Amino acid sequence: MSMKADAVAPANAAPVEPLPGWDRTPDLSASEHAALNLLGTHFANHQRQWPAGSREALTRLLSPLLTVLDRMHAAQGPRNSTVHIVVAEMHRLNVAYWGWSGEQWLDVLCSSEAAFKDRCGGSSNCRQYVIAVAYLLCGFDRLAEIGRHFQYRLAIKVFGRDAVDHAVGVVFDEMTKVGLSAADRPDVSNALCMALLVQRSVRLEDLTLNTLQHVAVRAAAYVRSGAATLSRALVRMHLLDQGLDHRRHDRRRPAGEYRAVDDVPAQWLRWCDRWRATSVRAASSIAGDYYALLKCGRWLAAMHPEIESPADWTRSTALEYVAAVARMTIGQWSNPGGMYLDQRGCPLKPTAKAGHLRSIRSFFRDLQEWEWIPLRFDPVRALGLPRAIGASIGPNARLVADDAWAKLVWAGLNLADEDLQPAPGREGCTKQPPRYPLAMVRAVAMLWLFAGLRRDEFWRLPVGCIRWQSRAGDGAAAPTCLLDVPVNKTSTAFTKPVDAVVGQAVEVWERQRLPHPSMPDAKTGGMVDYLFVHRGRRVGLAYLNQAVIPLLCRKAGVPLEDARGRITSHRARATIASQLFNAREPLGLFELQAWLGHRSAEATRHYVTVTPTKLAGAIERAGYFARNLRTIAVLVNKDAVTSGSAARGAPWRYYDLGHGLCTYDFFDQCPHRMACAKCSFYMPKESSKAQALEASANLSRMLQEIPLQEGERAAVEDGIEAMAKLVNNLRDTATPDGRTPIEITALGGSAN
Repeated sequence: MSMKADAVAPANAAPVEPLPGWDRTPDLSASEHAALNLLGTHFANHQRQWPAGSREALTRLLSPLLTVLDRMHAAQGPRNSTVHIVVAEMHRLNVAYWGWSGEQWLDVLCSSEAAFKDRCGGSSNCRQYVIAVAYLLCGFDRLAEIGRHFQYRLAIKVFGRDAVDHAVGVVFDEMTKVGLSAADRPDVSNALCMALLVQRSVRLEDLTLNTLQHVAVRAAAYVRSGAATLSRALVRMHLLDQGLDHRRHDRRRPAGEYRAVDDVPAQWLRWCDRWRATSVRAASSIAGDYYALLKCGRWLAAMHPEIESPADWTRSTALEYVAAVARMTIGQWSNPGGMYLDQRGCPLKPTAKAGHLRSIRSFFRDLQEWEWIPLRFDPVRALGLPRAIGASIGPNARLVADDAWAKLVWAGLNLADEDLQPAPGREGCTKQPPRYPLAMVRAVAMLWLFAGLRRDEFWRLPVGCIRWQSRAGDGAAAPTCLLDVPVNKTSTAFTKPVDAVVGQAVEVWERQRLPHPSMPDAKTGGMVDYLFVHRGRRVGLAYLNQAVIPLLCRKAGVPLEDARGRITSHRARATIASQLFNAREPLGLFELQAWLGHRSAEATRHYVTVTPTKLAGAIERAGYFARNLRTIAVLVNKDAVTSGSAARGAPWRYYDLGHGLCTYDFFDQCPHRMACAKCSFYMPKESSKAQALEASANLSRMLQEIPLQEGERAAVEDGIEAMAKLVNNLRDTATPDGRTPIEITALGGSAN
């Protein structure tokens, strides 16, 4: 046997189990008392040799202890130290180690290796053997409370090296299959050994989800971090039905942390919880409505403490709450912690008010339809959105500017390995392998930039979602890339054409992606081989917004926020839709609806915006301004300006209409545009005199030769009068020989 104190424990063939013949009586006999007292004095004088007869007197206590240490193949140094410490503690406590409580064992084992050495002394590996003795002989199970104790070393002492190495090797092999690196192994090894110790079995088949949850919640942080990875490996091995994510379930919370249900009346909270447990809508929708109901409960507690149940609400209560929501400010009736500190007290946006009232309406409508409360008012009418608020809500597509979008497209097409490193200048960041392969990041970027998908559709894409279809009748043309979009919140699964660069990027990732077992899809209930899975787990929902988009913005030199807020996954969907709608050969509204997967064209309207450029082009093609301005020229009478007559009200600016001139200064605002014959501002040209005379003669002949109704006769007479007025306006206009028509008429009369 090795005498080296820190020698690696040799493999043993079977785990140690207490023998049934051992006497586990916790009380000490008189001879055991005497022997322990003698040994206590001996140890206090630092004497190594045991007094004669003391071992025989303590045979009942030493035999199990030595048997366990021998089966663990303990080296001589830690073996003797372990016996010494246990005997000394029995003398101090005056109880056999069989009867020590959990608190007494914690006091003996201390919270760290250093504290144990200061208290008990012993060799460097002695604490491990004392823990093993407590675990095997006394059923000690509070391992999470003794600090760092090297779970793997303890497990091989308890179960044997061969059995532990076999279990660890099986899990490591499964991790290697899905691409997990060696850097992930220590955390998983610690979590596995801790789980085996908690389960008190070295068989992987005996592990349960409750055991892993215990490890994730109670163990130290360096052990807890590997529990979720271990659970997913066991799921892939079909040893567990579901995995564990300790970051979302049973998380440790700091003392005094604010909870969302604080300050909510107890009875109202029970109604909210009951509704939440019964509703069958999407989990995100239920959660949003639930927090709106909690805010409503705080309003009730402050304004109507006598109302604690939805059954007590009346129409007047509902109308009062609508008025309160209309005046509600950010942070009112809630406690958002550190959020929105710079916006506290500002009015809620109209969309936020509408969403809040929609949640309350849904709550009361459900309770009434389920017959939980009497029908005392109509929630749709009593809790309806005020018209003034609804009028300010409309389509508001949050587009990314064209120049910024072009830079983001360039960044996505030119992603490289160096782009996946942490941003320069971040403290503590060193060059390290990227979390996800470049091929996967590029596939995500191409889908975001070109496919126009919702975030949920991204992560639920299956392997093989890309198909290529040749164009009928054109064998030389490049095939069309088709993307199979899974079932989403507004439509069933459908297929949409996308740019070829998307299909190429996805196929590159599919070739590099390691095989993974299928996972259940919450929407369809089927098993799906998801596209974006790496190292045994699906890519998180927040990865696109929190990692990929900031990466592209950093590479493109584009701010992560613009005038419309932060650039998010959904803004790309609106940007692509508007660009397709405003293209040179645009998609129609119904075509765009099919491409986006909307249930109605009304929903599509919220994603498209007619650009000013397209609107200006449409107006230019209509030719409205050009058609009118072509016939109008502005003439200025300089003589009227220089002589001062313009200041006295004389006409000085004339609009040339072709057949005459208009002296109205605000011609562009004239409501009777081009209806000028009877207008006092109209001055006919000399060239139009013949046309006026001819028109007057034609109207006179019509009056004489054609039988007319009374209304028709009045219209013709009105026209004759207008033509006569036009001719009369030309009496003072000089003819080519310099005389006016009046002068010519007067001269002819005198000649006669």
